[in-house]
Amino acid sequence: MKKEYIIPIFVPHLGCPHKCTFCDQKKISGVQKQVTAKDVEETIEYYLKNFKDNSKYVEVAFFGGSFTAIDEKIQNALLEAANRYIDQGKVNSIRISTRPDYIDKNILKRLKKYNVKTIELGVQSTNDYILSRCQRGHTFADVKKASKLIRWHGFTLGHQMMVGLPESTELDEINTAKDLIKLKPKIVRIYPVLVIKGTELEEEYNNGEYMALTVEQAVERSKEAMKLFNKANVEVIRLGLQNTEEISDPTTDKSQVVAGPYHPAFRQLVEGSMWYDEIVNEIKKFNTKVMKVKIIANPENINNIIGHKKENIIKLKETYEVDVIVEPDEQIKKGKFKIEIEKTYEDILKENLELKERALKK
Repeated sequence: MKKEYIIPIFVPHLGCPHKCTFCDQKKISGVQKQVTAKDVEETIEYYLKNFKDNSKYVEVAFFGGSFTAIDEKIQNALLEAANRYIDQGKVNSIRISTRPDYIDKNILKRLKKYNVKTIELGVQSTNDYILSRCQRGHTFADVKKASKLIRWHGFTLGHQMMVGLPESTELDEINTAKDLIKLKPKIVRIYPVLVIKGTELEEEYNNGEYMALTVEQAVERSKEAMKLFNKANVEVIRLGLQNTEEISDPTTDKSQVVAGPYHPAFRQLVEGSMWYDEIVNEIKKFNTKVMKVKIIANPENINNIIGHKKENIIKLKETYEVDVIVEPDEQIKKGKFKIEIEKTYEDILKENLELKERALKK
């Protein structure tokens, strides 16, 4: 299997006709200047020189802003610059991110000409009230129409959703995930809302009109959405914003994050929590009080089973008084695990009784 490489090119806020209450693309992406065709070429050249794998699949991805809302001449110039590398056999495809209300048949026909393969739509929520509350400027009807057009024209469809938007509840986000699944995307990104300096949301936060989620709340909400996507075989390709100098710990000097569930290992927290739930469910199936277990799993899953900073191991000990041994085994399929009882409460009682008997004999 070819290793996949992404060459990211950020076009922050270029062409976007709206300014959502939570958004500042220049700060979120860490890019302050507008991108030119020359920038595209230089970025691609830089990444290609640093890719070491000869057998690889390379995709140029235009992130940020609303790509199809950019002036058409600028779009074409950026796409032409990337497409030249496809013609040369150095790049395999192009991906763009855009708004659902800037997709139509003519736009898709033009994108197809430049070998765009994947189109990600910034949906954020499927609740029209929440979309209006955040000043998104589009409705769920726009999302449905754009998603169908994208799929009908043979593109890979992607969706981006958010948890913790103003007035959005956990139920709203579960419903968003369910609504998106019905539109049959291949990939999804889940972003917890961070309060960014200079945004309208910062004013709402400072005025007490908006309460940011804690890391724990964001993990729980993202986890429930991810479970639904996993069950529907929709790949969640990102959880949480990409860490940059601007999107970093709010206590650092250059951070633009005022509040919200920032964590550098957010995905691991979510996946670790999902593993924890599964392990607890298996332990509860044992018809005895378990004191020590061995978990056997594929090496790729070990870190998430243990949890960030051994969080799951510690939590099992503190909550259920269960000691855990984790053993890697490549024969176990990824995403699966075996659990074996190493010691039960009855074993402890038996050991204590034997110690007492030995003491009495002496």
